Amino acid sequence: MSFDEIIDRRHTNSLKYDFKAENGMPEDVLPMWVADMDFRCPEAVTQALEKAARHGIFGYSEAEPGYFDAIHAWFSSHYGWEVRPEWLVKTPGVVYALAACVRAFTREGDAVLIQQPVYYPFAQVVQDNGRRLVNCPLLYENRRYRMDFDALEETIRREGIRLTMLCNPHNPVGRVWTKEELARLGDICLRHGVTIVSDEIHADFAHTGHQHVPMASISGALARQTVTCTAPSKTFNLAGLQVSNIWIPDEEKRRLFRREMDKTGYSLVNGLGLVAARAAYEQGEEWLREVKAYMEGNVDFFRDFLRIHLPHAHLVEPEGTYLLWVDFRDYGLTHEDLNQRLIRDARLWLDDGSIFGNAGDGFQRFNIACPREVLREACTRLALAFRKLDEELAGRSA
Repeated sequence: MSFDEIIDRRHTNSLKYDFKAENGMPEDVLPMWVADMDFRCPEAVTQALEKAARHGIFGYSEAEPGYFDAIHAWFSSHYGWEVRPEWLVKTPGVVYALAACVRAFTREGDAVLIQQPVYYPFAQVVQDNGRRLVNCPLLYENRRYRMDFDALEETIRREGIRLTMLCNPHNPVGRVWTKEELARLGDICLRHGVTIVSDEIHADFAHTGHQHVPMASISGALARQTVTCTAPSKTFNLAGLQVSNIWIPDEEKRRLFRREMDKTGYSLVNGLGLVAARAAYEQGEEWLREVKAYMEGNVDFFRDFLRIHLPHAHLVEPEGTYLLWVDFRDYGLTHEDLNQRLIRDARLWLDDGSIFGNAGDGFQRFNIACPREVLREACTRLALAFRKLDEELAGRSA
C-alpha cells in the first residue's frame, strides 16, 4: 500500500472529520484526535466485505469456528498466548466491555482503581455506574512514566479495591509494560484478591525493540484473575464495524460478565464485523508490518521536528501505539491559553491532556496515523503558532 495517499474522509460520517461544529471546533482545524487511522484497511478485508455485501442478506450472524481459529493463530504466533474458545465473549467494543466489567465485578459504591493519566473512558465507566473512582497516578520522571508499586499496594489495601483497570500498551503515554512490571502488578493483585481488567486494544502496535506481553499469559493464576479486552479495531482500522474479543478464562467471572451483557439486551455482534475481523487476522500480517514501519517513520519525523522547531515542547518517547503524548508545560501557559493557541492559532484539533486526568494538564495527545504530508502540515502549523513564544523563551535564557 501507499500510505502517502491522502484520502478525503469528509462526508463519510467520520467522527474525526465531519463533526467539527458539533464539537465546537472551527471548520478549518486539522483533526488529529480520535484514535482511528487515515489509511485504508487491508485489501483482503475490503474484498471479504464486498463478497458479503454482494450476497445481499444481512440476517442474524454468529461466528463460525474459523473465526476463533484465526484469532487463536494470531495471539499464539505474536505473543505465545494460547487462548481457548470457551474464554471468548464478543462485544461491540472495548468500552462496552469495560463498563460491563465494572457492573459484573463490583457493587454500587465500591472503589475501582485506575492509574492516570489514562484513557478517559476508564474514569467515565466507573463514575457513570455509581462506583467510587480511586486514582493512583503513574510516576513521571525524566520524561518517562512508570507504575508506583508501593503506592498501588497501599492504595489497594487502604481503599479495599477489588477491581483495577490496566492499559497495556498504555494510552496516552505510550508505555509498553514489561513482563517484569506486569508480574509485579499481578502479584499485588493476587495477594489482595483484585480482579484485573486489561485493555490490550493497542497490543499490535508495540514499536521496534518492545514486546507486548498479555497480562493473562504470565501465569495460570493471573489468567484466572484477568479479563483481557482485545479488538481488531486499532490494528486494522475497523472501529466502525464494532467487534471486540474479550477473553475471560475464569468460568465464574465469565458467567457474571455474560449476565451483565444479558441485562443490556445485547447478544449478537455486527455480522460484517465478524467477516472483517476474520479476514484481517488471517490475511492482514503484511499490511500491519508495512503500516507499523510507516508509523515509526512518522514518530521519527515528529520527534526531529519538535527538537528543531519547538524546543520547549517535549515528546514522551513512545514504546507503542500511534498516539503521541507531548509535554507543553515549559511554555508556562494556562490550560485555557494552551488550548486556544492550538485551536485558534495552530488550527489543530488534538486531545487535551486534562481529559485523561489532572496529571495530563499541560500535555496534548497527537494521533499520527496519517500520511506524512498531513503530519508535516500539522507540525508546520504548530511551529508557526509557537514561534514567537519560543523566541521569547530563548531570549530569556540567553
